[in-house]
Amino acid sequence: MDTFLNAADSALRTLFAKPHASRSCPTVAGQRTELSAADKALAGALMRVNHVGEVCAQALYASQALSTRNPVLREQFLAASKEEGDHLAWTRERLDELGARPSLLNPLWYAGAFGLGLLAGRLGDRASLGFVVETERQVEAHLASHLERLPEGDHASRAIVAQMKDDEARHAQEAQGAGALALPGPVKALMRASAKVMTTTAHYI
Repeated sequence: MDTFLNAADSALRTLFAKPHASRSCPTVAGQRTELSAADKALAGALMRVNHVGEVCAQALYASQALSTRNPVLREQFLAASKEEGDHLAWTRERLDELGARPSLLNPLWYAGAFGLGLLAGRLGDRASLGFVVETERQVEAHLASHLERLPEGDHASRAIVAQMKDDEARHAQEAQGAGALALPGPVKALMRASAKVMTTTAHYI
């Protein structure tokens, strides 16, 4: 019951409350961000996509923590969720600074990710961990692409994305070390296709 209530609380906080980070937002010392209108619009769209990714991360980890019967693994999921919560707060704060809005479809993204996490959890802990590994590796690659696309002068957004990328890589390594099962190729391809639909839509909506 406590785990179920935590999952419900996570959903409400993610979708309707102002997120608060436990770590300071990454910055680049001595670097000021000055953007043209076009660069500001591009940065806002990319950071909206990244914010959606963090909304989904909260849903995934909450559902996987709800699914597992292993208390040690549950704590690992919750610890990762806390770090993803920092990402959620950082990206939302950066959206506000850029004058951009979050995705209007965030409740849909959350519900879909929560369902996927439950499905992965039903397949067993090793499959659930495998899902984490593949998700985090795809997110890491996605963030690397954003570092290439973000305006060169957007030091604020780039610092956030770089830290997020490092955290995602570590989450994948931790899940791998906990005994993750390698997912079949078609499942990985389906995950990439689903992520492409989400990121393309969130860029605009």
